[in-house]
Amino acid sequence: MSYREIVTRPVLVWCAVTAGARLPVAMAPLAVVFLVRERPGGYSLGAALAAVYVIGEIVGAPLLGVRLNPVRARPALAFGCGFGALGFAGLGLAPGAHPVFLGGCAFVAGFAPAAVSGAMRALLTEMVPQRAVSQAMSLESMLVFAVWAAAPALVTGLALGVDPTLPLLLQAALMAASVAGLWALPAGWQAEPSEGGGESMTRILARAWPVYAMGAGSLTLLALAELILPALLEQRGIGIGWAGPLLAGFSIASAVGAFVYGLRSRWPGRLPVQSLVLVLSVAALVALTAVLPYTAAIGAALVLAGLLQAPAMLTRNLALREALPPSALAAGYSVMYAAVGAGYAASGSLAGGLLQVVAPSTAILCGVGLTLLLTLIGAAGERRMRRPAAAGAQAGHGGAPTAAGTPAEAVGDAGAAADGGARTP
Repeated sequence: MSYREIVTRPVLVWCAVTAGARLPVAMAPLAVVFLVRERPGGYSLGAALAAVYVIGEIVGAPLLGVRLNPVRARPALAFGCGFGALGFAGLGLAPGAHPVFLGGCAFVAGFAPAAVSGAMRALLTEMVPQRAVSQAMSLESMLVFAVWAAAPALVTGLALGVDPTLPLLLQAALMAASVAGLWALPAGWQAEPSEGGGESMTRILARAWPVYAMGAGSLTLLALAELILPALLEQRGIGIGWAGPLLAGFSIASAVGAFVYGLRSRWPGRLPVQSLVLVLSVAALVALTAVLPYTAAIGAALVLAGLLQAPAMLTRNLALREALPPSALAAGYSVMYAAVGAGYAASGSLAGGLLQVVAPSTAILCGVGLTLLLTLIGAAGERRMRRPAAAGAQAGHGGAPTAAGTPAEAVGDAGAAADGGARTP
């Protein structure tokens, strides 16, 4: 299956709607900092507003994701994007308002559309053939990395070159436009009412906790690369202006890595093993940046880390897709979104605290240690879940597993058999 075969008109419409919904999210933290930076204590207030926004995302993603109706998801998505647009508009139209009002708008802007990302991913995988899911998710990853690469430059140019309120108003307009675009897409995705055997959604989602743990661990590496790199460059006596090009190289390499991973529908090894190897490799490369003395060497390590970071993210999402029934996919992706957001926030807080007492290189190594801890916890949980699954499969001699006890591998194997073996293992 090639990329050309999935780039159809419905998928292109999906890309446009997704970009309209995701670009405001990528712009938000920096946009609120520029919005209030000229007020007394502006930078502290901006950091607080950005934190409130991220907290809104972390809280909203699981709460709203589990309440989505897979068959009729469109009204909930329109509701989320609509209120997200109102939150951004409130910030842009009242930049001098009381901090409590601004905080409320920031929370709504983060909370309301928090489940949209997961729902749009579930919708995309429904729009393409089963054998093309890897390519579809790779396409989504390339789109997301492009959005995140463009967002800082867009915010900075508009805020400094025109007006600090303009980025927020643009975010509101893009989010509102995505509401209209939803009606050009399917209303939802198919899900059998009997999936899960009557088991609660919470328990179904909880079974995939090892995937969430590994997801949180991986995003701590991204936080390290973004937040500590400027301080590390200063420690090495390298101009801080190199931070932008180095991070751009990381993002571009990540987009390339997503493209390369999608060139094949099947890679060697099970998805959890692929994810473990990729995350550990990225961790090793990020740790290497802490000890390398030259700009070119640090840049090379970051480029290699970026090439592997995107496939690491893709394998986690594909593993989650195998672990959950279709009716729980959007909720599962939303929980993953919250988990990786929490991992990013935790790493950022850890980095900020460590930089007060240790050198930037040491802070990076401590953050890598946190990544390794979360990753190994996730890997151990996945391995523990496989043991009873293997025992049950041997005892049943090919009998159908129950919905309550179906592990990631059993669901993946069943899906592969139904799809003619085309699903990614």
